[in-house]
Amino acid sequence: QVQLVESGGGLVQAGGSLRLSCTTSERTVSSYYMGWFRQAPGKERESVGAISRSGRLYYADSVKGRFSISRDNAEKTVYLQMNSLKPEDTAVYYCAARIRSGSQVYYYTMTYDYDTWGQGTQVTVSS
Repeated sequence: QVQLVESGGGLVQAGGSLRLSCTTSERTVSSYYMGWFRQAPGKERESVGAISRSGRLYYADSVKGRFSISRDNAEKTVYLQMNSLKPEDTAVYYCAARIRSGSQVYYYTMTYDYDTWGQGTQVTVSS
């Protein structure tokens, strides 16, 4: 079973930037449909964005224009670049991999759409 490890979280002021990384234990990241989620205290886990195996990108409306997803197959890593951060972006951020087959032109936004999860990394944005 593929394992995912996130890194890059931390404390940043509003308006700042952070880049999160998610590294897979085996196979290149282009072998999987990868998603980024976040969960704020007292709230449900929500999708931030995703990248399909073919490289198609999807973003939640709340982060469009501020967050971007990319991947490096050689490094087996998917990145979440977060710019213009706001206090409401404060959450634990998770990456997830969809191992099962599916559409490459559909934005999978639900937690049950994914098969494997990382441990999460805390992002705190101060005002």
